[in-house]
Amino acid sequence: MEKNGILNVYKEPGFTSFDVVAKLRGIAGQRKIGHTGTLDPMATGVLPVCLGKATKVCGLLTDWDKEYEAELLLGRETDTLDVTGEVLRSTPVSVSETQVREAFSRFEGGYDQVPPMYSALKVDGKRLYDLARKGVTVERQSRPVKLYELEILEMALPVVRFRVLCSKGTYIRSLCADIGEVLGCGGCMQSLVRTKVGPFFLSDARKLSEIEARKADLTGLLRSVDALFPDLPQMRVTPEGERFLKNGNRLEAKDFVLSEDAAAFFSSQTASGAGIRVYDAAGAFAALYEYDRKAGNYKVRTMF
Repeated sequence: MEKNGILNVYKEPGFTSFDVVAKLRGIAGQRKIGHTGTLDPMATGVLPVCLGKATKVCGLLTDWDKEYEAELLLGRETDTLDVTGEVLRSTPVSVSETQVREAFSRFEGGYDQVPPMYSALKVDGKRLYDLARKGVTVERQSRPVKLYELEILEMALPVVRFRVLCSKGTYIRSLCADIGEVLGCGGCMQSLVRTKVGPFFLSDARKLSEIEARKADLTGLLRSVDALFPDLPQMRVTPEGERFLKNGNRLEAKDFVLSEDAAAFFSSQTASGAGIRVYDAAGAFAALYEYDRKAGNYKVRTMF
């Protein structure tokens, strides 16, 4: 029987994100599995993995903000922007802690970041890391990234340990290199732990060995898809309305089992795009719908 839901996997060092997915296909005994954002092989931490119908929200999870704890090693520049790469330049580190704090403050809030060559981004249909391994460097456009929180946790120069809460598409390796450039001594990433992806936290992440030990019944480890949308109201359809729901048709007030609260909610909708969680007549989560103000009804956003 197909398993549906999201596993909060603790990615261990040495594994690629694709390694994790391949291993989980064997554990779960199904092909329909997808991860929600690549982690470098040297990195560890939270990697939500979607199974079955939950793969439809992989893109949504990729878009969520992420939190990391990282170590910046000053005085070393590498081709991969982390300590696994070839050293391009080593520089004595003579900066003070005050200078380091001032450099970090320049990146608070966010900046325009150039993605690293060793990344999964594509240019003209080719992965950057494939080009980089061939010694080819291509021009990359800078992209705005948001750093909502940037906090130095510990300084033992030339190493700086820090925490960052950031938007999707932020490369911590690039951030380390960019801070090193501001300080004039260069820098690269020494370690990286992803501590949070949306509602998934490091404290709840499970190693592959733990998941495999419980493969006979993963129910207790799987996060249901509808739990990802706690802020969206729940609406259950009537038996008659279920026919429209199963076909992905639009839904109107008459198609829902409306409690007093639900009726008040439905009548208060004014903005197009307002979302709801829709459940079938038996109470099983079925879809996400959104309000269409012009039509005065709900149209399907994603069917599960």
